[in-house]
Amino acid sequence: MRKLFYTVLAVPAALLAALPLTQAQAKWPERPIKIVLPFGPGGVADVTARILATKLTDKFGQQVLIENMPGPGGINAARSVINSPPDGYTMAYVTNGTSISVAAFNKLPFDPVKDLQMVSMAGTFDLVIAVDANSEYKTLGDFIKAAKANPGKLNVGTTLLGGTQNLGAELFKSLAGLNIQIVVYKTSPDIVVAMLRNDVQMMIDFPPAVQGQVNDGKVRILASSGPKRSQFTPKVPTVDEAGVKGYEVISWNGVGVPKGTPQAVIDTMNKAMREALATPELKAQYEKVGVEARGSTPAELTARLTADIKKWNDVIDKAGIARK
Repeated sequence: MRKLFYTVLAVPAALLAALPLTQAQAKWPERPIKIVLPFGPGGVADVTARILATKLTDKFGQQVLIENMPGPGGINAARSVINSPPDGYTMAYVTNGTSISVAAFNKLPFDPVKDLQMVSMAGTFDLVIAVDANSEYKTLGDFIKAAKANPGKLNVGTTLLGGTQNLGAELFKSLAGLNIQIVVYKTSPDIVVAMLRNDVQMMIDFPPAVQGQVNDGKVRILASSGPKRSQFTPKVPTVDEAGVKGYEVISWNGVGVPKGTPQAVIDTMNKAMREALATPELKAQYEKVGVEARGSTPAELTARLTADIKKWNDVIDKAGIARK
């Protein structure tokens, strides 16, 4: 009888203990929110994050702030978010670079899959494969044919050893079965200059890196890297369409929160993000920097992150790139 008495008392006590948390979730957000970026200001991720933050500020009536925290492998930014209270007020801007970091480092002091809960994707953008406008290679198939006829003699320029562009080139080399030299340059303009003087015969980079030269008639795009034709270059085939079956590289941005964040908060943020990303105004702002606004469910972003970690692990292994 005494045991039953204590049990009956425990039920309302548990409900009362949960009540303040439920109220806090219902009122979220009650103060400014911070999104931590693993990059410095000025890049595509930073620009799109600030556009999104402005929209979310309007939706929540609380300011959404961007904090830039660059560092190798995104470690500084990840630590900052993971060590924050799981209350929805500190968020991580996760990207394709996050999946590459997991693959490229022997051991990171964090695991984005285990330590973070995904909220929503924010946007995607493809790589483009480009040549000098006067190049003899009119199609990607032309380049592949020439590379196979002249093993080891053609060069492809990228930036950032172990970055998306560089690994995208390594994946192209592997899937196309080519013996080509992948040359790493410090900046995208350096690659364009090298290509125009024929030091490299082709380059792989993000669209904004070559758009100016494309507009000036100096550079021609042969293919885009996504699973479907880019809305920015609808007349340009994908790499898969051009003959390299199975090739797909998508760079993406999204938002995650510390593990343990209440599901109600994640649901609220997901709904707000997807609504913001669907607005014509935000889509137009994203398009100016070559990004397609795209929301997702938390599960879809988790699946993308997990799949890309495996993909880049395999590419790094095949390319023989030393892990950091």
